[in-house]
Amino acid sequence: MATYDPFRDLDRLASSLFDTRRGPRRMPMDLYRDGDHYVLSADLPGIDPGSVDIDVDGQLLTIRAERTLPSGDGVDWITREREGASFLRQLNLGQGVDTERIAASYSNGVLSVTIPVSERAKPRKIAVATDSDGSIIQAHENSDAPQPVDQ
Repeated sequence: MATYDPFRDLDRLASSLFDTRRGPRRMPMDLYRDGDHYVLSADLPGIDPGSVDIDVDGQLLTIRAERTLPSGDGVDWITREREGASFLRQLNLGQGVDTERIAASYSNGVLSVTIPVSERAKPRKIAVATDSDGSIIQAHENSDAPQPVDQ
């Protein structure tokens, strides 16, 4: 048998009245590097995947999402604790990523964004040439290795 707790309802009312968070909320996320790409995982439970908007402007990655809740006419709510909300997260990608090949997927309430490392930012080997007596003539890059990012 469920018991009525008036303090829980009072706490919920106070939270909704004094909630100073207005506008978009931040989404919790993890970011890690896995080999030649970064993986961003953001929690967005209850989000319609069609509301997710991911933009890249220069080196700024912006993720927006909207959670809307049904509001049926004639519905008699018993309790309504979930809120509709807008979510926003922005990240400065830096120069070492390939912004043309960023990909995203959404599954089980988690948005996954794969951000490839640019070819120019990947580690490379430098070949060292020597003459017949073993002294170094010049050092040069392996011809098939990525080129460094010009600063």
